[in-house]
Amino acid sequence: MRTWQVGDVMTREVATVGEETPYRKIVDALVRRGISGVPVVDGSRRVLGVVSESDLLHKVERAGRPDERRVFEGRRRRTVREKAEALLARDLMTAPAVATWAEATISAAARQMDRESVKRLPVLDDLGRLVGIVTRGDLLRVHLRTDAEIREDVVQEVLRRVLAVRDGLVTVRVRGGEVTLDGRLDRRSAVELAGRLAGQVSGVVRVTSTLAYDVDDTTLADPDTARITPVA
Repeated sequence: MRTWQVGDVMTREVATVGEETPYRKIVDALVRRGISGVPVVDGSRRVLGVVSESDLLHKVERAGRPDERRVFEGRRRRTVREKAEALLARDLMTAPAVATWAEATISAAARQMDRESVKRLPVLDDLGRLVGIVTRGDLLRVHLRTDAEIREDVVQEVLRRVLAVRDGLVTVRVRGGEVTLDGRLDRRSAVELAGRLAGQVSGVVRVTSTLAYDVDDTTLADPDTARITPVA
């Protein structure tokens, strides 16, 4: 069953800067494009790092303040001071960049953003070259799918292709991304799998299953296992 991937929602025309791009040009690129960060790339479009608004704001925060270097200066304080003094992308960027691939699932990208506390991920090819960028807003586009599209995936991919359920046994209703499954299947394991797989369909918000079953195959003991006699 195919789920949406980063390549389905990423932006392919990406604003970039080089290592030697000056501070003011980076600010201009962000404001003009209405974005919050840009990848820094080399001549082969390999990603070296990312300059974000937070990297640029250090200069604004420390504007008009005297240089406050300390003998024992923590790493974070030193980084803030150095970026506030920086004039070029190579000194402003956060490196290495937290990146992903077009084949990564939407959920994997979302978990990576949360884990790394970033708002965007450069998308790389197998050689580490930039092919796109994906933001938090891009990942939310999966929930713009229509109820009809979601229902089609549940019926065709989950019920017919994976579980081989005959037509008429299960009723699928979708409203606002919420899927309801009703009907009867032969085995409890099939009922549980139907609910689990329906929840993995792109755009699904919640699954409510009232499916019944004929046999609870999850409690059946393996005959071979039952005949095994423990050895003291």
